[in-house]
Amino acid sequence: MNTPLLKVCGLTKLDQIQELISMNTDFLGFIFYEKSPRYVLNHLSLDDISKINHQGKVGVFVNEEINTILEIAQKAKLNFIQLHGDESENFISELKGKLNPETGIIKVIRIGPNSVLSKDEDSIQNDITYLLFDTDSKTFGGTGKQFDWALLNEFKIRLPYFLSGGISEDNVTNIKNLNQPPFALDINSKFELEAGIKDVEKIKKFKTLYG
Repeated sequence: MNTPLLKVCGLTKLDQIQELISMNTDFLGFIFYEKSPRYVLNHLSLDDISKINHQGKVGVFVNEEINTILEIAQKAKLNFIQLHGDESENFISELKGKLNPETGIIKVIRIGPNSVLSKDEDSIQNDITYLLFDTDSKTFGGTGKQFDWALLNEFKIRLPYFLSGGISEDNVTNIKNLNQPPFALDINSKFELEAGIKDVEKIKKFKTLYG
């Protein structure tokens, strides 16, 4: 199994971002959801983010207006748009048509105790680059809780995917039990000193463990 790439989400501090870049972190996640305790615009400007020299800058949006996403994506020079809300197929198609063609789309599938996963994502797979599976919550992520990963073995996942939701050094080795291993791991709250402030040393140790 190829070692998954790594995304660190909920970033708010430039010095920590530079440390993560020096560690060859593959994706940097910035949350543009005002209700999140990790809302990036409380800490950094769009110009600050635009000046970060990295090819994996991901903007996380929850049920946001298309024009707002487009404006932020352009001004912050985002490489990927992560849709973490209840965005419809039509919404995704319209966004894809208006985005810079080089900007990818990550669609989040939130999984809860009563979730029924679709066996077929053909209708949207032409418009998105990656899927991301996360634990369902009223806060749209950042729970630090793991969903039942065994659910992912019940159907064919047609796109490379990020695995999120409570990933830590305690459960990362269980990835070997997945029929289709993740393209990337998405870590957040399990690697924080407080919301938006990462424990960079813990992330370094984690990279050593699973890499």
